[in-house]
Amino acid sequence: MSSGMDGGAVALRELALNGLKHGDVALAEQYFARLLELLPHDAEALQFVASRHLQRGDALRGIALLLQAAQVQPGNPEVLHQLGAAQMAAGDWRGAVSSLRHCVQLAPQMFVARLRLGISLEQLGESHGALLAYFGALNTAQGMGRWMNDATTAPGLQEAVKHAIRVIDVGRRGAFDAVLAPLRERYGAAELARVEQCLSIYLGEQPAPLPDPRQKPKFLYFPGIPSQPYYPTARFPWQAELAAATELVREELRAVLAEEQPLLPFLGEQSPESLKGYLQGSGAQAASWDAFFFYRHGDRFDDNCARCPRTSALLDSLPLVRIRDHAPETLFSVLSPGTHILPHRGVTNTRLVTHLPLIVPSECALNVGGEIHEWQEGRCVSFDDTFEHEAWNRSNETRVVMILDSWNPDLTDVERAAVTDLVEAIGDFNRASEVAVPGLA
Repeated sequence: MSSGMDGGAVALRELALNGLKHGDVALAEQYFARLLELLPHDAEALQFVASRHLQRGDALRGIALLLQAAQVQPGNPEVLHQLGAAQMAAGDWRGAVSSLRHCVQLAPQMFVARLRLGISLEQLGESHGALLAYFGALNTAQGMGRWMNDATTAPGLQEAVKHAIRVIDVGRRGAFDAVLAPLRERYGAAELARVEQCLSIYLGEQPAPLPDPRQKPKFLYFPGIPSQPYYPTARFPWQAELAAATELVREELRAVLAEEQPLLPFLGEQSPESLKGYLQGSGAQAASWDAFFFYRHGDRFDDNCARCPRTSALLDSLPLVRIRDHAPETLFSVLSPGTHILPHRGVTNTRLVTHLPLIVPSECALNVGGEIHEWQEGRCVSFDDTFEHEAWNRSNETRVVMILDSWNPDLTDVERAAVTDLVEAIGDFNRASEVAVPGLA
């Protein structure tokens, strides 16, 4: 009996799919409906028959079938997306939100589902949730080369996408204006004039007035400050204390290296193929850029700090950038023999990168904006990494520098406070939108 039923089901599925192949959807529906008589929980048949009911305007029957399909395959985002769209058509906005939210949790890359989630939330009056969903939808789509313009947007979605963009423009401006409001009230508009322009540039309301074509921040450009690849040590009084501690820091570094414990790859765990755009090796040894972190993206590595207590205490005494979930970034940067860190750019000119060279063999150098600097042990060098930069170790020995980030000295204290609040707010907003968060690394 079971074998006959199974054989009949296989035949009916083949007939239904053959009907689809030849463009006869009515015939396909007939065979899928008969298949459901044998297999009432067949998800493929449930989905197809549901879609036919929805096309005829019978939303309730379509939803009922899709609810069955969702019970059969609760982890199928395509079923949940179809169900959410059907619930939207029926005006069941809460049901749509539930289905679509589950869908994007399972498949974050489904940007149309994110868009529909935004629409449904907006219908329920949940404006902030809609803003976050729209922003996530737009960024996900554009990350795949879609929704860049009408040509890359399906005709049926163009008006909805344009509406989402309008909501995003107004909503983000309002959210970030509110972050700066207390500082405006406390210090006055004049003190925040450059911050206001910085925000406007970030939101795309005006172009970045970059004075040097070599400079191109990936995230946040702060206008009205000098643009230069390197900064003299005289701008950083605290660097004298750092340089004076070179031997102390190097002693703790050598103890770490002597333990021969594996370090973390600075760029994270990636395949050799994916690293080709970042690292290049010139010798028999594979290219390797490793790190012993004290802080990364503002997170403290307690075990590492305990292993190097004097270095950790020194770093904690310095005026580093401190932004929740973003900074400071402090580490021993270990570059293996023959490794070339290929040209790249940093994220913001609000902070600068400082190197304290600790172990520097010959044939090692840093190139920022076309200007080459050869590290000298115990002599700090600070640079703006929003200029294209690269570094190499062409020797047969390991090169180590300590890296830390500090505020650009051309920002005022008020501007630093404003940038801190603004970057934290942007990070919070992006995380809530499930968008990749720009770091300050």
